[in-house]
This record gives sequence, structure tokens and C-alpha cells, in this order.
Amino acid sequence: MKSHRRLRRGLRPARNTRPLKGRRRPLPVELAGRDVLVVGYFSARQKRYAALMDGLADAVTALGARVVGRSVQRRGVSDGGVKAMDRPYSSRTLVSAGKAREIARAREETGAGAVVFLNPLTDHQRNVLAETLGCPVLSSADLRPPPSESG
Repeated sequence: MKSHRRLRRGLRPARNTRPLKGRRRPLPVELAGRDVLVVGYFSARQKRYAALMDGLADAVTALGARVVGRSVQRRGVSDGGVKAMDRPYSSRTLVSAGKAREIARAREETGAGAVVFLNPLTDHQRNVLAETLGCPVLSSADLRPPPSESG
């Protein structure tokens, strides 16, 4: 009964944000040798966002990419955002339209070949962001270390 109430209050989790259990989507683009921007979307309640972004940058670097920029969108920092703190700014792009333009400018300026979001993305968000940013867009859920050569 509780789960039904949660769904009715609009607290339903986003769809298609995680790969099916036991199956991972193949990495849509090879990151090795690419310049990459890393992006995170956080609630103002999340105080460790810098450490989480460092962890994402380390994961991207471990795959052979070079992190050339970071972008963070925090919700709930201003008075207006407090009420909607845990929701995305946009169901189409996760981040606000202004932040998406800012990321696109940074991608052009740095020549980044991909953008990696810390947050899970739906397939629709991934497609819209890829079109908006002009490059492949990945989520941290898509990242995995390369297969080991020993064995």
C-alpha cells in the first residue's frame, strides 16, 4: 500500500535509467584517447558532490580518456529550487536549458569528444543531449573498466 501512495505522489523513479539486471549496455563509444567533459546534477542536500565528481573523473581517466572540463548543476541552492530539490530540471535533458547551453559551449571550446554524466540517464535524455551537445553522451552507469588481458 505504501508503494502505491508513493507512486501517486509523483515520487516514481525515472524510467529506463538503469541497464537490465545482469545485462549491461555495451559502452556506446570508446573513451580511450578522447577528451571528455564530466557533468553532475545534485540536490543541495548533497554535500559531497565534489568528491563524487572526482570519482567520476577518476573512472573516466581509468578508461584512457582525458577530463578537460567539469560542470555541476545544483538544485535547491536558491529559494525557488528548494521545493523541487530532488527532481530534474528537465525530463528531456536532466539539467536546465541554460546549463545544457553552457555544457555545449564548453564542449566546443575544449573540443571534447564525449560528455559523461554522473547521473543515470534515460535513453531519451541521452539522445536529446547528444543532439544538443553534438557529441556522444554517456552516463556513469555505462562506464566499466576495460577487460583485463591476463588470464
